[in-house]
Amino acid sequence: MNDRSVSIRPATPADLADIEALIQALAEYERLAHLCVATRAQLADALFGPHPAAEVQIARIDGDFGPAVGFALFCHTFSTFLGRRTLWLEDLYVRPEHRGRGIGRALLQRLARIAGERGCGRFEWAVLDWNAPSIRFYEALGARLMDDWTICRVTGDALDRLADAPGA
Repeated sequence: MNDRSVSIRPATPADLADIEALIQALAEYERLAHLCVATRAQLADALFGPHPAAEVQIARIDGDFGPAVGFALFCHTFSTFLGRRTLWLEDLYVRPEHRGRGIGRALLQRLARIAGERGCGRFEWAVLDWNAPSIRFYEALGARLMDDWTICRVTGDALDRLADAPGA
């Protein structure tokens, strides 16, 4: 990174092209590009519309007017056991050519501070089980993998069937 530092700040609508590009790059890295169908208009509404569903912190190299080098997209969930909000990291991505320079750590530290400022009882995220570099990175930061939990997901036709099932 030479001697230039990284700036991390909340994303604005002017960052939508970068956010969209980073999401696409993440989908390709995770081998899930075929599932990445979000449009810029959907992202604009979800992030900056009248009822934002998520927030983004964006990382840029100071003095560089090129593309953003990383992002963290997050939202809140709720812990019934704690009676407090949880900060949920949905996606974290740093462009490969900028990895190993502390950008991912800085993004996670920013989110940890936000979680503290907002009174969150937890800061959580999921990681693909094959992504050994990320798992090692997260564990080195003090994250604990929750082997006793499995994520459940209902999408597409199955979601429609569940919603329309008798007795619903």
